[in-house]
Amino acid sequence: MNPTLIEEIVTDEPNPTPAAALTGYARRLRGTLLGAPAAFLLTIVAALLAVLPIVYLAGSDPATAYRALAHGSLGNQNAIAETLIQATPLLLGGLAVATAFHAGLFNIGVEGQLVVGGLCSAVVGIHAPLPGILHLAASVAAGMAGGALWAAIPALLKAHRGVHEVVTTIMMNYLAFSLSRYLVASDGPLASTTQPSATDRVTDSARFALIWTPTRLHAGFLLALLVTALMTWYLYRTPAGFRLRITGANPTTARFHGINTRRVTVRAMLLSGALAGLAGAVEVLGLYGRYYDSFSPGYGYDAIAVALLGQLVPFGTLVAALFFGILRAGSVELAATTGISREMIGVVSALVIGFVAVQPAVARLLARVLRRTR
Repeated sequence: MNPTLIEEIVTDEPNPTPAAALTGYARRLRGTLLGAPAAFLLTIVAALLAVLPIVYLAGSDPATAYRALAHGSLGNQNAIAETLIQATPLLLGGLAVATAFHAGLFNIGVEGQLVVGGLCSAVVGIHAPLPGILHLAASVAAGMAGGALWAAIPALLKAHRGVHEVVTTIMMNYLAFSLSRYLVASDGPLASTTQPSATDRVTDSARFALIWTPTRLHAGFLLALLVTALMTWYLYRTPAGFRLRITGANPTTARFHGINTRRVTVRAMLLSGALAGLAGAVEVLGLYGRYYDSFSPGYGYDAIAVALLGQLVPFGTLVAALFFGILRAGSVELAATTGISREMIGVVSALVIGFVAVQPAVARLLARVLRRTR
C-alpha cells in the first residue's frame, strides 16, 4: 500500500478532534524537506532553554547541570545501559500512544494498561508450568492481552456509544491502580510473603536474558526495536494500517470508501493497549523479576510526550524515547551534583508537550502571514 495515497483522498474535517488535528499536522510536517528533524531539534532546544530560569532559581549553574545530565546518561557503559533501559518502556508506550493517535484517538490510559500488563505477565511468569522459551513467550503474551483487555472497554464505548476515550481511559487508569494495589497488598491474593506490595518472583524461564554484562540491559530492549520495525511496516505497508490512518485523518472519507470505522477504532485501541501492556511486561520480566505496586514512575504519561515529539512515526518515537531515556538516566547524577530535584525531568516533559501542542497553531499563523505578504 502506497503510504502517500492517503494524502490524495483525505480532505480536511470541518471540526477535527485534537488527536486528528495533531496527526494531520505531523503528516504535513513529514512531507516537507527536513521538517520533522527540524521540529524535533527545535522542540528539544526550546524545552531545555525554557527550563533555564528554573535551574537558576534552584541555585545551580545551567552548564554544570547539563554536564551532569550528559555524564549520568552517556558517560560510561553503565550510564548508556541505564539510558537504554529507561528508553525501552517509553518507546513501547510511545508506540501505543502514536497508534491510537493515527486512528484519531487520544489514549490517556497507557499508564493503566501498562500496569495491568505487567501484573498479568507476572502472574503467568510465576504460575504457568511451561518449559523454556515458551514460558517467556506466554508471559509476554499475557502482558499484551492484559493491556488490550484494559483498553477494550474504552474502545467499545467509543465505537458504539460515542463516549470520549479521554474520559474512559482516565477512569480505567484509576481502576488499574486500585485493583493492582489490592492484589499485592499484605493480605491480597497475589501478595508475596517476603516482599511488601509485590508478587513473588517470576521463574527464571520467564525472564529476559541480559545482553550487556555487567549492566542491567536485557533483551527486552531488542524486542522493543523489533516492535518498532513491525509497527512501521504495519502502519505504512499494510491495508489494515492504511485503513487505520485514513480513519483517523478523516472518518467521513473512510466511511465513503467503505471502511468500517467502528471496527477500525476498536482494533486500533486494542493494539494500543497491547503495546502498553507489552511495556509493562518488559519491565516486570526484564528489569524487576516480579511485579511491584507502582513500579512505573509515570512511563505511560511520558509516553504521550515521546509520541508527540517523535511526530507519531515509529522511528521518530524511537529517537524521542532515547532523548527521554537520557533525561531519566541522567537525573540521578543531576540531583547528586546540583541538588536539583529529579522531578525536573517532569517539567521538561511538560514543556515538550506544550511546545508540540502549539506547533500546529504556529504553523497556521506563519502560513497566514506568508499569504498576506505575497
